[in-house]
Amino acid sequence: MSLPVQLRKITATLWELPVSYKNGMLVPVRIVASEALLNQMDDGVFQQASNVACLPGIIGYSWCMPDGHWGYGFPIGGVAAMDPETGVISPGGIGFDINCGMRLVLTNLTEEQVRPRLHELVNLLFTQIPTGVGCTGFVRCSRSEFRKVIEQGARWCLCNGYGWPDDLEMTEEGGCFGGADADACSDKAIERGFDQIGTLGSGNHYCEIQVARPENIFDETTARAFGITLPNQVVIMFHCGSRGFGHQVATDYLQKFLRVMTTKYDIKMPDRELACAPFRSPEGQAYFSAMKCAVNMGFANRQVILHRIREVFSRLFGRSAEDLGMRMVYDVAHNTAKLETHLVDGIPRQVLVHRKGATRSFGPGAAGIPDCYRETGQPVIIGGSMETGSYLLAGQGGAARTFFTTAHGSGRTMSRHQAKKMVKGQKLLGEMEQRGIYVRTSSYGGLAEEAGFAYKDIDEVARTTEEAGLSRRVSKLVPIGNIKG
Repeated sequence: MSLPVQLRKITATLWELPVSYKNGMLVPVRIVASEALLNQMDDGVFQQASNVACLPGIIGYSWCMPDGHWGYGFPIGGVAAMDPETGVISPGGIGFDINCGMRLVLTNLTEEQVRPRLHELVNLLFTQIPTGVGCTGFVRCSRSEFRKVIEQGARWCLCNGYGWPDDLEMTEEGGCFGGADADACSDKAIERGFDQIGTLGSGNHYCEIQVARPENIFDETTARAFGITLPNQVVIMFHCGSRGFGHQVATDYLQKFLRVMTTKYDIKMPDRELACAPFRSPEGQAYFSAMKCAVNMGFANRQVILHRIREVFSRLFGRSAEDLGMRMVYDVAHNTAKLETHLVDGIPRQVLVHRKGATRSFGPGAAGIPDCYRETGQPVIIGGSMETGSYLLAGQGGAARTFFTTAHGSGRTMSRHQAKKMVKGQKLLGEMEQRGIYVRTSSYGGLAEEAGFAYKDIDEVARTTEEAGLSRRVSKLVPIGNIKG
């Protein structure tokens, strides 16, 4: 792949495509990447990021994070802020898996204590947390009750015995986006989601047992503030979203927006995948309300999974989850649109921030994060591949220019189809176990799709976010056990 000739290097981690790159661009494109990561980005990143720059009402730049790769509408890693009065909202800037996100949970166990029971632990997690395409959860929820779930989010879980009060404080927006309206969601969306609370699903979703080894601590003071206080401390990270419900919400409104975009609002975009509507229009507001429902489903889903994880650890180690120190570090989303106040040209201004495969990264002193993280900045979770490990970082003040956004993962370098051609899932499973990583999966094909070689170097992604001032490294977390769909 050759890079666009118009691409200009601004710093070692910042690149720009000017508005002259493509007809219709309203703002430049800015890409946060090291040279090595930039050269791994596919052509779709530049095409899609420049298409995003054509959206009405876009402010500043069309951004792409270091883990950027081709997606639907926006590139994965795409970020764009819109003027809520003159701008649009686009499902392609949020994704089909609305509020796909990460949650990190502590234990006071060490690797030495967990290793002898690792197989037993992973096997029990695999039986207790449903995985795979179409899986259903253990929470028996009527369709009418599900409508309460999607308006209340993780708060519903707490009221129904699936969590601790502190869990809400350690979840972005307290585990609920206000203004969600179940009436904005189709019956088909409700039907697809009402029985999926507490399920991982498939694809790159996982629940992973990880170790914070002393040699992988970058900032001991912040690590301690986040709860990592023991050598070889065991933590649990999991990644999932709003399942079939969120997918249907996105599908429903993409179809609606395609019908009204040109005929009613005279908006023309270079890509149908960027179907949109004015944010303040009836269609735009209906989608925003439905999207919030899907966000709340994602929070509720992860909250119920956490409840299951606590049950499994308590059962296996013969101590309560409280005694095992199983409190949350943080839960952060990476497929949302939110009204937030940011400085634009030095003036505080409300903007609609689309984050597609990109994570909020509020710095020290920011409003909206728990008091205990005011000095450190919010915890940021960047998930890597199941072979290479993930990162816990902290938000940085330098992220102000990206509307306080950073990378969300390592980012793919090849398609799922390509990865499956290069390795057999069963063979990969055996190789990983030989390296000390025990995995259970509902699909060998799905496992092959997630092989480590299909992803960018997570160390390079995390280093680049730090060098760019978006989020600073606190600890690398290495996997020892994993369940996958």
